[in-house]
Amino acid sequence: MLPLVLATAGACVTLAGALVLRSFGPALRLGRLLAVTPIVSIGDALAVAAAGEARYVGVEGRIDSADDFPDENERPLVYRRTRFEVRLPGRWRTVDDARRAVPFSLDAGLASIAIDVDVLGPGLVVLARESAGVAGDVPDRFPAGIAPSTRARMRIEQVSSVEHATALGLPVLDADGRPLLSAGLGRPLVLSTMERDDAMRVLAEGRRGRAIASVILLVAGPLLVASGVFAALVGHLG
Repeated sequence: MLPLVLATAGACVTLAGALVLRSFGPALRLGRLLAVTPIVSIGDALAVAAAGEARYVGVEGRIDSADDFPDENERPLVYRRTRFEVRLPGRWRTVDDARRAVPFSLDAGLASIAIDVDVLGPGLVVLARESAGVAGDVPDRFPAGIAPSTRARMRIEQVSSVEHATALGLPVLDADGRPLLSAGLGRPLVLSTMERDDAMRVLAEGRRGRAIASVILLVAGPLLVASGVFAALVGHLG
């Protein structure tokens, strides 16, 4: 009976750990991609594009654009996304989403590869600016039916042309034969303007306790299953 109890408990604990991990949503996948995607030189990425190889790689470089635009503090931007969200039971819901982007590239020395801004968004990893309040503070941003007392926030994500970045994607040639880093192979285009450890903390969104709990559960579950198997073998030999 004990082996069955241990094995069942282990399976349940492992499942609980997996469910905790899933609660991180797309952020978990972005973290994995940042952790395991091989970083190559921009020159190598250009060679991959020219050869037509299907390889998902990472590159690092300085952001550059001839068409940047200023924010309210006169910083030159290449990408800016502003979202207004309201808090519903168990989740935040976006009710207004505005995006402005211009063509830009990552440069390293004389090598340069363009970033596919049309698919950038789900894979953007930056330190967002956030203002919190209630929907009644800016009623023109929220649709009818949202109570003025509903918790609300504004989140701004932006990329400046004076930053360095890491980008992950599929090097391809665009319709004009120019090299471009885009989404592909079932993976998103990822752009991060932070060091990897800082990016991981942003993706966790302060849920460090939950991340630790998932690790403990995913370690404890298989150990319990192994203990059940061991107990069963001991009982059989005995």
